[in-house]
Amino acid sequence: MSRKLIPSSALPGFPQAQTLELCAVDGAPGLFALSSPEAPSLRWFVLETAVHLPHYTPQFSEDHLAAVGRPAQNARLVLAVVNTADQRPSANLFAPLLVNDDTGQCSQVLLESQDWPLRHDLSA
Repeated sequence: MSRKLIPSSALPGFPQAQTLELCAVDGAPGLFALSSPEAPSLRWFVLETAVHLPHYTPQFSEDHLAAVGRPAQNARLVLAVVNTADQRPSANLFAPLLVNDDTGQCSQVLLESQDWPLRHDLSA
């Protein structure tokens, strides 16, 4: 599976990324590679939180939802960026990617007033 996503605002560190390509990783349900043709250095792995982190229940503000077209609850896809740089895989739960599953609009949001970690250990 591959699909095109449209960021509603520039991604931190990748302002040139006007479109994103979300590609499923074969044999790993809920794991995706995320890249952009406009930003060749952008290649992230992201987890579908509903599949891999069912305890993760971020609260999105009206501004967060408006940025992606106010999707209904069942049309929200929440992706956590995976970090493998320190040999211990972790997920960024502080700044998930919120996706309107109906339109492909997306936004990386900061959950500043919530207690979600920047690095949630995935190795356990």
